Amino acid sequence: MGAITALLTVAACGGQATQSEAPPKGVSVTLNQWRNDDPAHAVEISVRNDTTTPVRFVDVQLVTDSLKTLPPERVDSTLGRTPRTDLRIPYGAARCDPVKIPPVKPATVVAHVQVGNGPVRLARFPVPHPDPTLAMLVANECGAYILRQSVDVTFEDAWAHVGKTLHGTLLVSRKGGEDSLSVDDLGNTTHFNLRPLSGRRRPVVVLPPGTTRLEIPVEITPARCDPHAFAEAKKAYLFPVWATVGSGQEHWLIATPPPPVQATFLSYAEKTCGVG
Repeated sequence: MGAITALLTVAACGGQATQSEAPPKGVSVTLNQWRNDDPAHAVEISVRNDTTTPVRFVDVQLVTDSLKTLPPERVDSTLGRTPRTDLRIPYGAARCDPVKIPPVKPATVVAHVQVGNGPVRLARFPVPHPDPTLAMLVANECGAYILRQSVDVTFEDAWAHVGKTLHGTLLVSRKGGEDSLSVDDLGNTTHFNLRPLSGRRRPVVVLPPGTTRLEIPVEITPARCDPHAFAEAKKAYLFPVWATVGSGQEHWLIATPPPPVQATFLSYAEKTCGVG
């Protein structure tokens, strides 16, 4: 156990691979993300093994200056020849700038591996740079970070059935700065459509300088009604909201209803769709 602990400590240091830390011959990695990885703040380390020799991954860690480095994640998976096998691990918070999205930095996957019946050793797998998945993670998280310096969008508690729709309010609150703020568009989730009752789009509303709060009356309708969808609703309540501060670049953040409002949405969808 002490030896493994020491190995994990070495892995956390990151850095460049020495000859003894080179990846096993014929084994490479890329980064990917599935739909259900996003709300879990997870990423897939996609391993390709072009050899017939099994390679055991004891733990895996993503190291890049673009993200906070997390401790190695135990995976304990043995992979034979494979064009792609995904190893799911959490990733750290993006290192963001309050004004602009930083360029994505090179990344390395650090892992303890066992090739065939050999000893467990440290290996560093370079991720092809620039990696599109990592660039997407940084752009999304840092765009939301920039927006949240100035504005927040939240769901109010009161929602009412109106025919086959659910009516309520989004609250837009200024958090800082004096620039004009525009909420440019409201997005849907995998399970719910969100639309402004005014019917206005791009922009939906504008907060002039000096205005601290604005309400957006909205309606919710089901985006789908199959029972299986609601049983597997991993991103049902992650609503994207696009906004612009002053004359800056448009970014988007995720607005999530509090649990009681989520329960209201689910109850409404079950009644409207006739599922339970």
